[in-house]
Amino acid sequence: MPRREGIYGLLAEFNTPSELVYATEQARAAGYRRMECYTPYPVEEAAEALEFHKNRVPLVCLLGGLMGVTTAFLMETWISVWAYPLNIAGRPLFSWPAFIIPAYEWTILFSGLSAGFGMLALNGLPQLYHPLFNAPNFRNGATTDKFFLCLESTDPKFSPTETRSFLEQFHAVSVVEVDH
Repeated sequence: MPRREGIYGLLAEFNTPSELVYATEQARAAGYRRMECYTPYPVEEAAEALEFHKNRVPLVCLLGGLMGVTTAFLMETWISVWAYPLNIAGRPLFSWPAFIIPAYEWTILFSGLSAGFGMLALNGLPQLYHPLFNAPNFRNGATTDKFFLCLESTDPKFSPTETRSFLEQFHAVSVVEVDH
């Protein structure tokens, strides 16, 4: 992957979650759309301020479960009817009630695996490098006691000088430029 050049965004550091949420709401109201909040623990108000409500993991889990039940049922049908037909006590080869429990188990297995791997894929994980790792204040505070708002340079409204002055009006502890 080629190394990108230039500015990734501007990172504002706050001491409290309420300051972060207020700055995020104001940035959203000002027209910024490409932004992200980083907190040491989940802050529901920050997710609401980002208008981040859509989550596709349940859909991926449902699709995995449907794929699991279909795969199990078709596999058992193929084995019992065509691949290895056994006449046991005169019962029909296609005895679907006997297929329910293994199909249920495959449904649970496929749902769990698709939820786990789907969550990783939708979050873009594993991610070994992120431009924010270049910001020294981010490395020291993001997992302990600091709250960060990053306005990304890919936002159409982003301007290095205007965005910096916009973030500084919220009395952030620091506003730093993050390079790629």
